[in-house]
Amino acid sequence: MADALDTYLNDHLAGAMFGSDLAQQLRKRSEGSPLGETLQSLAPQIEEDRQTLIDVMERLGTTRSPVKQATTWLAEKASRAKFGGVSASGTGLGIFMALETLSLGVEGKLSLWTALKEISDRYPPLDSIELDELIERADAQRRVLERERLAASRQALHDEK
Repeated sequence: MADALDTYLNDHLAGAMFGSDLAQQLRKRSEGSPLGETLQSLAPQIEEDRQTLIDVMERLGTTRSPVKQATTWLAEKASRAKFGGVSASGTGLGIFMALETLSLGVEGKLSLWTALKEISDRYPPLDSIELDELIERADAQRRVLERERLAASRQALHDEK
């Protein structure tokens, strides 16, 4: 069972690393805009959640997977081209797709915290983690990102006829 939990946490850590980097990338790309202001507060929260996950893993004695960390680093670098590339400029498609990706990542984080709450009675180190607060915060982040994603979709997916 511990191996399954270790794998699960490492997978989420990889996603959290990607999400934190993507949130920072979006924040920088959107400076001076309403989206930039939103991400000014959201990006640090996403990074803090990543740090909380690292703390959870340490408390549980989970070893971090260097392979997953390296793969995530490469994926984040590739996302810079995908979300900010020439084909995405002008239409806002890159911002829209990045927001959608980040939103899905926050949805995954919400699932993580919910699953950990479900098994917390079997893992005493989880007792000191404020899982209800983490669940509420992830839910609030998801709502904010959904609002921004839908606004970006109107620009990126507009009818050019």
